[in-house]
Amino acid sequence: MDAIRTIVDIFLHLQDHLATVLDAWGPWTYALLFLIILCETGLVVTPFLPGDSLLFAAGAMTALYPDKLGILTLVVLLTVAAILGDTLNYAIGRWIG
Repeated sequence: MDAIRTIVDIFLHLQDHLATVLDAWGPWTYALLFLIILCETGLVVTPFLPGDSLLFAAGAMTALYPDKLGILTLVVLLTVAAILGDTLNYAIGRWIG
């Protein structure tokens, strides 16, 4: 049960935990950011994810750690995640009606 609370806390306050995630996951941080933005924009049940604040936090982390997060990679990847998420949300809405 404690692990679930930790996971929920990380997702709800990701901007606070991003430095820890960046150190622990390294390049997999890109995948985590992509997944969060995709789910936040694309799935109807996940608008609680911190998408907007996460973008600012990721930009700040890129400024602090330019050797770990690349700004160009981050912009392209998260733009693609948002577009795919919007497309997914449209497809779900069209399918459900």
